[in-house]
Amino acid sequence: MGLLSQLESLFRPKSIAVIGASENPNRAGSVMMKNLLTNGFKGPILPVNPNRSSILGVLAYPSIDKLPLKPDLAVICTHHSKNPDCLRQLGEYGCNVVIVLSSPSIQFNELKKIAQQYQMRLLGPNSLGILAPWQGLNASFSPIPILKGKLAFISQSAAVSNTVLDWARHRDIGFSYFIALGDSIDIDIDDLLDYLARDSKTSAILLYLESISDARRFLSASRSASRNKPILVIKSGRTRKAQQLLGEKPSLDAAYDAAIQRAGLLRVQDTHEMFSAVETLSYMTPLRGERLSIISNGAAPAAMALDELLQRNGKLATLSQETENELSSLLPLDLSTQNPIDLGDDATVDRYIDVLNKMLDSHDHDALLLIYTPSAITDSKTMAEKVIKTIKQHPRGKWLTILTNWCGEYSSQTSRRLFSEAGIPTYRTPEGAITAYMHMVEYRRNQKQLKETPALPIGITADTQQAHTYIQQALQNHTLHLDTHEVQPILRAYGLNSLPTWIAHSSEEAIKIAEKIGYPVALKLRSPDIVHKSEVQGVMLYLRNAKEVGDAAKAIMERVSTNFPNARIDGLLVQSMANRAGAQELRIAVELDPVFGPLIMLGEGGIEWQQESQAAVALPPLNLALARYLVIQAIKGYKIKARSALAPLNIPGLASLLVRVSNLIIDCPNIARLDIHPLLASGDEFTLLDVSMTLIPDHEIQKSRLAIRPYPSELEETIALKDDLSCLLRPILKSFIAQVTKEDLYYRYFSEISEFTHDDLANMTQIDYDREMAFVAVRNQDSNPEIIGVTRAMADPDNQEAEFAVLVRSDMKGLTLGYQLMSKLLSYTRSHGIKKLTAITMPENRNMISLAKKLGFDVDLQFDEGVVNLTLHL
Repeated sequence: MGLLSQLESLFRPKSIAVIGASENPNRAGSVMMKNLLTNGFKGPILPVNPNRSSILGVLAYPSIDKLPLKPDLAVICTHHSKNPDCLRQLGEYGCNVVIVLSSPSIQFNELKKIAQQYQMRLLGPNSLGILAPWQGLNASFSPIPILKGKLAFISQSAAVSNTVLDWARHRDIGFSYFIALGDSIDIDIDDLLDYLARDSKTSAILLYLESISDARRFLSASRSASRNKPILVIKSGRTRKAQQLLGEKPSLDAAYDAAIQRAGLLRVQDTHEMFSAVETLSYMTPLRGERLSIISNGAAPAAMALDELLQRNGKLATLSQETENELSSLLPLDLSTQNPIDLGDDATVDRYIDVLNKMLDSHDHDALLLIYTPSAITDSKTMAEKVIKTIKQHPRGKWLTILTNWCGEYSSQTSRRLFSEAGIPTYRTPEGAITAYMHMVEYRRNQKQLKETPALPIGITADTQQAHTYIQQALQNHTLHLDTHEVQPILRAYGLNSLPTWIAHSSEEAIKIAEKIGYPVALKLRSPDIVHKSEVQGVMLYLRNAKEVGDAAKAIMERVSTNFPNARIDGLLVQSMANRAGAQELRIAVELDPVFGPLIMLGEGGIEWQQESQAAVALPPLNLALARYLVIQAIKGYKIKARSALAPLNIPGLASLLVRVSNLIIDCPNIARLDIHPLLASGDEFTLLDVSMTLIPDHEIQKSRLAIRPYPSELEETIALKDDLSCLLRPILKSFIAQVTKEDLYYRYFSEISEFTHDDLANMTQIDYDREMAFVAVRNQDSNPEIIGVTRAMADPDNQEAEFAVLVRSDMKGLTLGYQLMSKLLSYTRSHGIKKLTAITMPENRNMISLAKKLGFDVDLQFDEGVVNLTLHL
């Protein structure tokens, strides 16, 4: 039995042993027995107590070896000194999962070794336990009853668990599972996410995090689970002092933000916001865009909503002239038809409904917020009923994302209940409604990052061997800290040229002149070539606060001619100086985080920044789209401030530079720190003015240094096909699908496939290389690349068994491509410790069946189900 499959004994145990069961109400063993007996658990409860024949009316057993059957789940409630012996006896008896309620930290290693020895799973120690109301299971130390629901809650804190249970009970919120992890020496968040992602009773997962022990495992499980259901996160320990109090590794809170975004999760601030977000994600129609329109029967609440929207970087929809013209016929002349739409304090039900219908007709927005404040003109309940009826009857009512804010408390309670019963999200305040809406926006943005289809960056090349050569030379010379001129060859290998073209042309005379007339010399570079060591190669000059390039160039020339009437200065140098007159100073840094490994940070230059507050953070690897997200995040978060630069920031250019930095960090694990400070951005030109780099020796490199495993380029291979064709192994494109026949797609997907959406392609191509592998065959890779075949293996979280698939473009069959793709996949899965490959195909798919037999698969035809099972033991 795999370690993950053993979790079935935790979530759905058929029998439970309570070690240290007691009738003393002050003992944990008594609380555990009462909770198990009073919550309707259907299986045998097996108390173990050497001094009593029964506990609370249930037959007791003197020792573990006297139990009449092997328990699926055991809970150790004894004094912690007995934990190792009890755990060892349970292992010998064949127990699958054990909950340890209490243990000192000095005992953790011993308990973990015992659990591993007997292949048991261990929840805790110091765990509150587990509650599973659908199974009538309360194997916890919590006295608070729990309702059935569709939410699963995972907590790293017993104190927070009890608080949330009490809070949820007061608001009649139910759960599918409620698990308190404790110290997680074995079962951790990633294990639970893997299980809950496949659980039919769970529609959303809530996490309370204090720390992450294994970033790669956590992100791998999170990225997998968040494809199936929403996952919301509360993360405590935002500051270093709080992290110290909780005993966490010191880590940037922004790094947690970056990881949560990249995994497609949603971070919220507190439990109230968490359950509000759950309601929003559960009931609201999914967003198709971010443009919001607001309708209100009063200007003030609309203004409060607008303030909150803009403060959170939301997007207010711009209404078309056609929509405004239609609204003007419905509103008094003194009311504006622009968004937000103020219906006036005297708005009647008819006016509200007429405007609502027009806005439902409009395609100017993606979401609609309806605000109502108590009024003597209209009744709150009547207005709510009319609005609900209108939304239900309108053809776009199910398509458009709609939120409601019925203000007040006493007069609006019934109305909000009506909206909840109708499945329309409703909130008490304008700000609360906008907060909920922005949860949807952020969740949508994070899901887009998760589903970002991999793309090959055009024109981005690298000479990895050259970079490695220079790094190893530095390490052999015991040089761990490299300055700008020493970093040049490494940067140049990745297209990160820190000097512009004019640098080699500038003379010592020009340098002296520039210094004399007062333009700062920010950087002097000497050639690394020993022969020319004394030769000054160049100097970066730039001006500050100049309004125009022309003014800057003119000012330089006037000063030169005044002070040095007979001197000649390179015109290219002058022009480059002028171009930098209004250049924006940025900073790009790479730091090693104790939890997440390398972080790429972007912020302002010219300051000694505080990473916590002045940098936007991303996890490598980056592609162009993800790098653009980082730049936009830095701008919207005011990490990069507005400047009066002569040319606006070139976002695509900066994104391309960030991708190069990401590739450098991925390919060169000896780089522990990189600081580009400042980076001058002026139009299309980016100048790395000053760069420093810190290296670490090979033996200090962590095996899983990257939180997200990058594309394993070392697995690329050129293969030969029949008819003198060759191809490379590379990510799936829509052009490939377009040339696969419907018959072949039917064999692969067991249903009619007419078209693949972007999300479909993203799910097919977004590979988590820790759990999945896909090899694709690319023809004409140098000129007009074409995908002509793909094979893929998806391993279970235990890495024991993998399901495979293979698909060859219909016009490329008969060239041995399928055989070579599968051979490559078999070699990979064997080398990664997978024990068994499985697949299901149709009896009509004779080519696949023939290929499977040729490769040694067992072929099992299931006549009743009309499928063929393919199995290969590796």
